Amino acid sequence: MKKNEMFIVCLDLEGVLVPEIWIEFAKETGIEELKKTTRDEPDYDKLMKYRLDILKKNSLGLKEIQETISKIDPMDGAKEFLDELRSFAQVIIVSDTFYQFAQPLMKKLGYPTIFCNNLIVGENGQIDDYQMRVENTKLTTVRALQTAGFETVASGDSYNDLSMIKASKAGFLFRSTDEIKKSNPEIKALETYEELLSEIKKVVSKNN
Repeated sequence: MKKNEMFIVCLDLEGVLVPEIWIEFAKETGIEELKKTTRDEPDYDKLMKYRLDILKKNSLGLKEIQETISKIDPMDGAKEFLDELRSFAQVIIVSDTFYQFAQPLMKKLGYPTIFCNNLIVGENGQIDDYQMRVENTKLTTVRALQTAGFETVASGDSYNDLSMIKASKAGFLFRSTDEIKKSNPEIKALETYEELLSEIKKVVSKNN
């Protein structure tokens, strides 16, 4: 008798459902150095320390970033994709962003569940540091879900998504860079929400 598997879809946030927050903030402030993201730098700790150093040098804090975030809308078709996906699968957004950044965007996406991290903000509004929810957040999350009896399907666009994609029953790159796609040819790379929805549906229906 075939076992029915229970799936949870784990999606990255930035670059998959919404524009990259730091890139939008870089455009707003004119600070080109802030355009560097996890597509460019695999070491997240190194990237965040780089970002926080730039913020301090330019006397920028949480308030200024949140003002930019308030102007960001989901990518075209993202909410509709998420609504359709959630009609046949459980979905968790697994992101290395921060709750202080993500909450306004969750409202625009229909309040999906998100697992992300936390900023440490001083009384003056300066971002002093950041706190990861757990080490290797994306891989740790899918492993925990698997331990709880779920199979995972994962999708993302950056270096920090590769571990959860490779650890899942099925995984897909979505609108990733040529470099990441070239160095990971075994992962199917998709460009549209229709393609991603179709691939996830195939996995879920095939195993149930």
